[in-house]
Amino acid sequence: MTSQQPTVFIVDDEPAIRDSLTLLITQEGIQVHTFENAESFLSSMHPLNCQLKSCIILDVRMPGESGIQLQEALLDRDCLIPIIFLTGYGDIPTSVKAIKTGAFDFLTKPVTRAKLLTCIQAAFLESEKRIETNKHNQDILTRLSALTKREHEVMVLAIQGCHNKEIASRLGISHRTVEIHRSNIMHKTGALNLLDLARIAYEGKLDSS
Repeated sequence: MTSQQPTVFIVDDEPAIRDSLTLLITQEGIQVHTFENAESFLSSMHPLNCQLKSCIILDVRMPGESGIQLQEALLDRDCLIPIIFLTGYGDIPTSVKAIKTGAFDFLTKPVTRAKLLTCIQAAFLESEKRIETNKHNQDILTRLSALTKREHEVMVLAIQGCHNKEIASRLGISHRTVEIHRSNIMHKTGALNLLDLARIAYEGKLDSS
């Protein structure tokens, strides 16, 4: 199951709830896919769905895996889809746990049409933000992974403020070799200058200690 359109995934064991939510949301021109439990949702999810503009409307109490357990399973898969919990059994400890674990919102049934649609649109914006952030992070990691072990060593020392002669001395290589490595590093990472290189290293969680 993959989709190119903004999509709401509904996971709820009550057919009447799934049907009413589907009608409400599709009237706004939004694509909907429904599931009766967490297991069916996970089994039909394609990895690409986690990279598309979407959100999940999720019940808390369901036969089999609970909504909280599904949330944890999606986190384990590094899934970026924002989760809106919608439940008739909301309580403070459950809602706090859901939010702390990364839920986008926690709503209780019944919910007004306006409130739900507003929440969905906000979740779509959050979905786009998460996708762009993930793409940026993956790009940084790709650039850094192109560095050789020696280039990595030179980069760490360079962003610590070491000059070429000091880097050459520490690594037991020539000054000219350091210059070549630094040139390769700047080319592979696309860094504009040393400050930009330090930013890339930081965003890539490069250990500069």
